[in-house]
Amino acid sequence: ALTAFSMVGAIAGGILFGRFSDRIGRRRAITIALVGAILVVPLWLYVPSVALLALGAFAMQLMVQGAWGVIPAHITELSPDNVRGVLPGFAYQCGVMIASPIAYVEAILAVHYSYTTAMAAAAVSVCLLGAVVVWVTGEKAGITFGGG
Repeated sequence: ALTAFSMVGAIAGGILFGRFSDRIGRRRAITIALVGAILVVPLWLYVPSVALLALGAFAMQLMVQGAWGVIPAHITELSPDNVRGVLPGFAYQCGVMIASPIAYVEAILAVHYSYTTAMAAAAVSVCLLGAVVVWVTGEKAGITFGGG
């Protein structure tokens, strides 16, 4: 039930931040969602009750999917017309490949600290790095697709 409730947060985050990104720009929406995720980490991991854990999981999924749901559109808008069919997916998968060692890093941290501390460190690191990378990249708001 807790996971299902958190997935409702993910769905809501994708919809809300997707709409939000149309108004304020992809870069701002992604950055706000990632900073929001960082702020939610304590509620997501360090709470004394199941009710607060559920709220934290919902909020974390809202923010994470809010960011990751907008990233493909942002990458697509930044891609030149002649490679727009392949570059966004390739870039996204390269990011997934670069991020793949995080599970190993989390496991090593968990051995020395705790699993919750390892998850918090990984979440904060990924969200902070993502926010910085997205913020320093450009934005092509209002781009028309299809060349016509």
